[in-house]
Amino acid sequence: MTNKQAAVKIVKTLREEGFAALLAGGCVRDMLLGRPAKDYDVATNATPDKVMKLFKRTIAVGAKFGVVIVMQDKQQVEVATFRSESGYKDGRHPTKVDFVSTKEDASRRDFTINGMFYDPVDKKVIDYVGGQKDLEKKIIRTIGEPGERFGEDYLRMLRAVRFASALDFQIEKRTWEAIVTHCSKITCVSGERICVELEAGLAHPNRAKYAQLLVETGLAAAIFPGFAGESTQQSLAICANLPRISGFLLAVAGFFGGFETKFAVEAVKLLKLSRNQQKHFKFLLTNRGKLLNTEMSVAQLKMLAAEPYFDDLFELQKAICKASGGMDRLRKTKSRLEELVGTELRPKPLLDGYALMGLGAVAGPQVGTAAREMYIAQLEGQIKTIEQAEKWVKKWLFTQKTRD
Repeated sequence: MTNKQAAVKIVKTLREEGFAALLAGGCVRDMLLGRPAKDYDVATNATPDKVMKLFKRTIAVGAKFGVVIVMQDKQQVEVATFRSESGYKDGRHPTKVDFVSTKEDASRRDFTINGMFYDPVDKKVIDYVGGQKDLEKKIIRTIGEPGERFGEDYLRMLRAVRFASALDFQIEKRTWEAIVTHCSKITCVSGERICVELEAGLAHPNRAKYAQLLVETGLAAAIFPGFAGESTQQSLAICANLPRISGFLLAVAGFFGGFETKFAVEAVKLLKLSRNQQKHFKFLLTNRGKLLNTEMSVAQLKMLAAEPYFDDLFELQKAICKASGGMDRLRKTKSRLEELVGTELRPKPLLDGYALMGLGAVAGPQVGTAAREMYIAQLEGQIKTIEQAEKWVKKWLFTQKTRD
């Protein structure tokens, strides 16, 4: 059973029990655009308690707001009671929820293209908000007064930008003006929620338009104070040259590609990235430019190429080079990397610390230095066997003693 089949089955069950039930929101929009929907939501006049009594397997994720998850086979379908919301105090949560008619439910939704319903039984679209016309015109428009819609949840400003870029639509004039006016209020939203939106936008193939809209609306500077000036234009050019399919950390590194690493690392703290994500992001920005060093030793190149985020680093550097109009040095490095194909980039050291001390290295800093120097020689291909490594270390220790 697909998610759509599960949703339609739920609609039919609710209708058989005398309730109104329709498919709602994004799935209707995507259906009209001929796009595959991520998931299918159901809207009904059945209250949460009635929904939970009617279906055996349910999860009351937001029953007080009229939302219940219904399990069908292995599918999860969100079933929401037609409702109106009011009394927003924090730019996110309503303090009052009333169960209302289908038309009133449509009026509290964010954008016209997301405010339509579809009757899968009678196979007809129910549109109280002009969503079909805006789909035809390729316009993102709030339902009702833009300032009020954004005041209910300021994250909707980022959603407007994301829909405009993902669908390649234009943001309607009054909606645009409201975003520009209220962009500073985006900081009322948690970093985690902002991060989820940014990930959806920057990881999308049309990230160049998304990044451009973030800058033009003022949202980028509101989220990341200091995101302005010539560095911004460089970042936008880098975003435009990233691979069509890019992960979030590569995309956000491209978004900050025109800025200094220190600024970027400090700025993204707002997003509450995981430790590994922070490491990934910092690695990409810290190592920008290294692949343009045509004099880099084989050992340095191998150690860099062995890093887990190296592929993203190469793609970031390529985007930076394309944005600035110079690829010659990166091509040379690519040729060197191709010569390393089939070789072990990070082999196990031929000798460990105990073996080095057995050869005369003094416990402490000298062992660490000897190990590092020997490993570089190993990566360079100067030594390939344990016997060669032992000879190399003895000679190195003799040289150190002579210098002392």
